Amino acid sequence: MSLAVVYSRALAGINAPLVTVEVHVAGGLPSMSIVGLPELAVRESKDRVRAAILNANFEFPPRRITVNLAPADLPKEGGRFDLAIAMGVLAASDQIPVEALADYEFIGELALGGKLRRVRGCLPTALQCAKAKRSLIVPPENAAEAALAKSCRVIPAKSLLQVCNHINHLHTLPDYRGASPALNTHYDIDLSDVKGQAHAKRALELAAAGEHNLLMIGPPGTGKTMLASRLPTILPAMSEQEALETAAIMSISDEGFCFENWAQRRYRAPHHTASAVALVGGGATPRPGEVSLAHNGVLFLDELPEHNRSVLDVLREPMERGRIVISRAARQAEFPARFQMIAAMNPCPCGFYGDPKGECRCTPDQISRYRNKVSGPVLDRIDMHIPVPRLPRDQLQQREHHAESSLVIRKRVAECRQRQLNRNGVANARMTHKQIQQHCQLDDATENLLSTAIEKLGLSARGYDRILKVARTIADMEGIEQIQRAHISEAIGYRTLDR
Repeated sequence: MSLAVVYSRALAGINAPLVTVEVHVAGGLPSMSIVGLPELAVRESKDRVRAAILNANFEFPPRRITVNLAPADLPKEGGRFDLAIAMGVLAASDQIPVEALADYEFIGELALGGKLRRVRGCLPTALQCAKAKRSLIVPPENAAEAALAKSCRVIPAKSLLQVCNHINHLHTLPDYRGASPALNTHYDIDLSDVKGQAHAKRALELAAAGEHNLLMIGPPGTGKTMLASRLPTILPAMSEQEALETAAIMSISDEGFCFENWAQRRYRAPHHTASAVALVGGGATPRPGEVSLAHNGVLFLDELPEHNRSVLDVLREPMERGRIVISRAARQAEFPARFQMIAAMNPCPCGFYGDPKGECRCTPDQISRYRNKVSGPVLDRIDMHIPVPRLPRDQLQQREHHAESSLVIRKRVAECRQRQLNRNGVANARMTHKQIQQHCQLDDATENLLSTAIEKLGLSARGYDRILKVARTIADMEGIEQIQRAHISEAIGYRTLDR
């Protein structure tokens, strides 16, 4: 009887818990069973492993083989354990040395001919493998992604035979030496593409600087979507840690990892028919939703009142906490979801209420019902509400217009954000109540102005805090330490729906 132990990793949210693959070969009728809560794709791996071992010119032992995937209560899915199981079978049957496997972790799906195929979720695996101080053997398609974990030794292998030759010291595989990708912050679009809308551009710049949520209200075709899509171009570049977090989420998603623009801030714009599960994530095997795919980026919700009200309400927790927990009867999965929400809506069902050029025929009752589709708690969590009016004809037909580029604005935004990080450790929108009391102190005249606004607008405590946060960002943009009356006045002006 012989026993082999091989290391691999599963996926649980964006974590990659260690899975110990134990393979026992004993006497008895030829059979192969896999235990340890394997899902269908894992149970089917025994057929892939058998064919791959034979086609790699090894012997598949005609004995009773038991494969245990520990811990037994952790669900295992996908073909990522194929390579580890095959190595365990070969080691347990004395075709490769057992002791040589202790320094490696293996992930990869096996083709019937023994070729290794890519798997999803390689980056979280590499990050955890580096902490365990083991080397990671991966398919070639996953090597560049795994190498983003700079402290991890990544060894790409094309086939099962190559891996076995490496373990047997017949032909040592080289470590991955590909060039590390730069933090690419180049975008094909630019904020200077937008004509006019100086007020909206100012609000967008403040939102980018302080990480504030923003709602744009205006008739159809005034540039709301165009403005929102250009917000990522003026956001500060992500730190390496933020870029790795974002890349890890993309790695475990169905969309897969994109090597070329892995460090760009994500822009997600789900359709208004998207379900709650599509937005926050879920499923029998929890997968990240749009709020997690927009982590460290922008989530744009167009036609906000057209979204189902109950769907919008599920955004409350991730907007406040920056993460989402998907709970199922058997387990939980946690995904980061610190996104910046930008929303757009029409002022009424027809879209022309208050527009001097349009003929609105909506009744006050219709307008009220339309706006009430968005719940008060969701609106309360949006820092800034601004109008985006129709452009005058002369601005619209202007052939040449001179506007600041995204690069120029991004430099100002980055300087303002750095002031906040030096003072608070976080962007202004994420200041705690204690930090607000410490860094948003007002003089008597400014306090009286804000008190009057609270009384007339009926602001909640959350609305009061958000006005202070926006005012703090305005002061930071000007490089002023003390919030002044003009800053509070401008911040109050960005609360259109409170009036």
